[in-house]
Amino acid sequence: MIENEYLLAVTPHQTPSGPLVLEVRGELDHHTAHLLSRAVEDAPFDDSGVVIDLTGLTYCDSTGITVLIGAYQRAQATGAPLGLAGVNPDQMRVFTVVGLDQVFTFHPSTEAAVASLRK
Repeated sequence: MIENEYLLAVTPHQTPSGPLVLEVRGELDHHTAHLLSRAVEDAPFDDSGVVIDLTGLTYCDSTGITVLIGAYQRAQATGAPLGLAGVNPDQMRVFTVVGLDQVFTFHPSTEAAVASLRK
């Protein structure tokens, strides 16, 4: 687990024969975005894919959005599937306003994302 004074925690979980899940909890902003960025860099973007679980995300600024776009770009470059899970309605509104609803695949839960990527 990677933490920054408890403001953000990113915990990787490898699912059995499935995608890596990066569980994000706390505030994703200018001060903490490097933690998720490092986890994305360390993640094996392969055929199994990656799920970024945002269920525990309480805040996300433009720096955090930039890190998520970086994860998308890495997935595109490697051909790995990528899904975002557990985005709350307020965050989804922001993603929609900036057009990221046209870029990312969103899932209501981590379980749904993992099941989708296993297909």
